Amino acid sequence: MHKITEELSTLKQRSRSWQKNHRKDLVRIGQMKELTEMCQTGHQQIFSKMSCLDCANCCKTTGPLFTSRDISRISKHLNLSYQQFFEKYLKRDEDDDMVLQTVPCPFLAENNECKIYDHRPKACREYPHTDTFNQNKIFQLTLKNAEICPAVFQILQTIKANVESR
Repeated sequence: MHKITEELSTLKQRSRSWQKNHRKDLVRIGQMKELTEMCQTGHQQIFSKMSCLDCANCCKTTGPLFTSRDISRISKHLNLSYQQFFEKYLKRDEDDDMVLQTVPCPFLAENNECKIYDHRPKACREYPHTDTFNQNKIFQLTLKNAEICPAVFQILQTIKANVESR
């Protein structure tokens, strides 16, 4: 656990520095037709060796957007009304999105497990988005997520190395 904590403390800085040093290559990669396939392959490779439970940095440092459907599902699970759930856990941000009032996520347990895992928001279910389609459209988000998720950072490094070895 100590190693991951140490790695996370410098992840944002290392990711930004790496991206800055490889900006031209990343622009080219972001335009490649096979980006989705490369991300999905990298996602499978990295997550076969790594568990989100070892890290949970996303839950500790950022909050997901909540949809009305998420709120209905989670509030029902918690036996709260929609309004009670919203007042207890959420707020509207500057973009009028529904987000957590505080981070780390109030549903994150000490062992990094999610207390509402089966009912978690869609944004959490899809994070870090490296196994989804249309990667070219969300590549800027993937680059940003590399500052939060060590798996995404490794996926990007793997993709770049594979592109260079062609």
